[in-house]
Amino acid sequence: MNILITYSSKTGNTGKIAEALKAGLPLAHLKPMSEVENLDSYDVVFVGGWIDRGTFNAEALEFTKKVKGKKVAYFFTLGAYPDSDHAKDCVNAINTLFEENGNEILGKYFCQGAIDPKLIEFMSSLPEGHVMAPNEARIKRWKDASTHPDNNDLENARSFARSIIDTI
Repeated sequence: MNILITYSSKTGNTGKIAEALKAGLPLAHLKPMSEVENLDSYDVVFVGGWIDRGTFNAEALEFTKKVKGKKVAYFFTLGAYPDSDHAKDCVNAINTLFEENGNEILGKYFCQGAIDPKLIEFMSSLPEGHVMAPNEARIKRWKDASTHPDNNDLENARSFARSIIDTI
């Protein structure tokens, strides 16, 4: 079975998850999306990105449009808590992207990831009352996110990768 793990990563969070997936599937090919030229030879494609505005980031969105009629698993990192409504909305959006192209979704993995410091700096400059301005809960989430992905997240990613292949 020919397996591809490909990803887009801005701050390194999603790259760490991709590496963990590779550790769980040592025979898989690991490539950043920018280096993937052809998907024809792959039986299973793991696609990873980071969350931007409720879905995959722009590079991952563009790549996903090229994935058609494949067995796929996907993964992502996000600054929100994994059990949040925002995370659920992201799952729904990404499922739709793959389903629209006739792909069979084998599974998904996602975890919290440290937020880009530039984004935190920008949000910290917003006026009080702005929907994205710092508040006690948001500042706590930023702090919590700063420790992820952690070793537990990486082990869960390795286990996820093995479980996907075990079901085929």
